[in-house]
Amino acid sequence: MLGTGSPAPDVLLEDTDGRATRLAALEADRAALVFFMRSTSCPVCNRHVQDLVRSRDTFAADGVQVFIAVPEDRAVARAWKAKRGVPFPVLVGRGGVPHESVGLSKKMFGSMRQSGSVLIDAQGVVRHAHGSTMPITAYDKKGITAAISQLNTRV
Repeated sequence: MLGTGSPAPDVLLEDTDGRATRLAALEADRAALVFFMRSTSCPVCNRHVQDLVRSRDTFAADGVQVFIAVPEDRAVARAWKAKRGVPFPVLVGRGGVPHESVGLSKKMFGSMRQSGSVLIDAQGVVRHAHGSTMPITAYDKKGITAAISQLNTRV
């Protein structure tokens, strides 16, 4: 998993419209929070996304753009986004699963995809990183809130 204070990795992703973007440069003028879902069919991950949606005005007021990263392909991601009414950009890997690029996979009896979140400041530095094999503990709302608070105290 990425470490706090490390530079965001230069990983190429794409949104549901096929536009390429790099993880290290998601938002050049503000912070970016990326929530990595275990899968679009994970009910716990979907509840976490619902909480992010309910909190979107708070994130916007704090200058944080939210992104959702899913392991499925672009067509599945686009259909999931439309069905769920997700207002955030949804990202998929370009030639791979985005989770592995930030260390969200665990080797146990093969490979198990984890879910979690990464907060990247406007300078491309990781300010919060959290992952979990169990989806129930993957969304660290208190940790994210504390990290955003720290962003807003830096001048």
